Amino acid sequence: MNEPTDCSANRRDFVRAGLGAAGLAASIAYAAKRPLEPLSPGIKITLQLPSTFTDEDLSFARQMGVNYVTVGTTGGTYEVFAEFKRRIEAAGLKVTNIGNTNVHNMPEVTLNLPGRDQKIEEYKQYLRNLGRAGIFYTTYAHMGNGIWSSDQEKTRGGAPARAFHLENAKGHWGGKTFEPPLTHGRRFTKEEIWDNYTYFIKQVVPVAEEEGIRIGIHPDDPPVPELGGIPRCIFGNFDGYVRALEIANSPNVGVCLCCGTWMEGGKWTGKDVFEAIREFAKVGKLLQIHFRNVTAPIPYFVETFADDGYTDMKTVMRTLVNVDFRGILIADHVPGMIGGRTGWAYSIGYIKALYDMARDGQRRG
Repeated sequence: MNEPTDCSANRRDFVRAGLGAAGLAASIAYAAKRPLEPLSPGIKITLQLPSTFTDEDLSFARQMGVNYVTVGTTGGTYEVFAEFKRRIEAAGLKVTNIGNTNVHNMPEVTLNLPGRDQKIEEYKQYLRNLGRAGIFYTTYAHMGNGIWSSDQEKTRGGAPARAFHLENAKGHWGGKTFEPPLTHGRRFTKEEIWDNYTYFIKQVVPVAEEEGIRIGIHPDDPPVPELGGIPRCIFGNFDGYVRALEIANSPNVGVCLCCGTWMEGGKWTGKDVFEAIREFAKVGKLLQIHFRNVTAPIPYFVETFADDGYTDMKTVMRTLVNVDFRGILIADHVPGMIGGRTGWAYSIGYIKALYDMARDGQRRG
């Protein structure tokens, strides 16, 4: 496989010059119709909950000292979202996001398949439902054939975890399995993928701006340059993100930086996770962090505990504090542990300790 070459020489020069105030930010003409709510100081450490969350789940969040939760759904109306928010706020917590897997990864959109326009309209209505419910962030992913994995393996202490072997992985999303070598019967070009993204984002941005919603775009997982005949040329590398943000041309579109996914990519991402944090934060595009670790870059990795992978997560947290990151941070893809919720409690506790350490170090520094 070759290094990503999605951007022109001029764009590479632009990236090397840095995404500073005279770079990306100056190139974007912001014209939001509903002012974005300013982000209050501090990282919003957030617990993920299912749509079936109970009062016990909310108590669990409070017991861990978490002030924020995000809820995953497979659809839902404004009324559903508003009721979720009411219950969560009644428990003394705040909602950072209500996700919707029906419009999170949409092959119809990424690959221009039948039903594309209907899915885009569904996504726009989802944004309107969020805005009406008073929820002003969502994560979006633009993968045409899902998240790719191999059979589950064991990480530290025998904890079950997702694994990836390049030679035998398959894609999975929405109850579907995407089989190599060609998941959709042919090989797609990079130009098609870029055209399809442009078609989508140009329709979505006006609605996001009308509703005052920030959209954080998740990296391709894993960011292999091509899987199943579909290039991962946009959100599989740093240069692709830069170009995609230029096309979106909106203050409402930014980055959900999944640290684990970025680490999976290794050299293919173009910048390591620390550089990516600094560059995206510099221009106000860093909206959410998925705080997780993996054992190694592709072609083979296992998701592991945050303190057990090949990246020093203490340095990740220090970097986030140093750039004054004010967005959402979640534990994600947590390996299974004995005791059900134990893995989440361990991960959140570790994250909170790192956050305290990084802030204390900054004050003393």
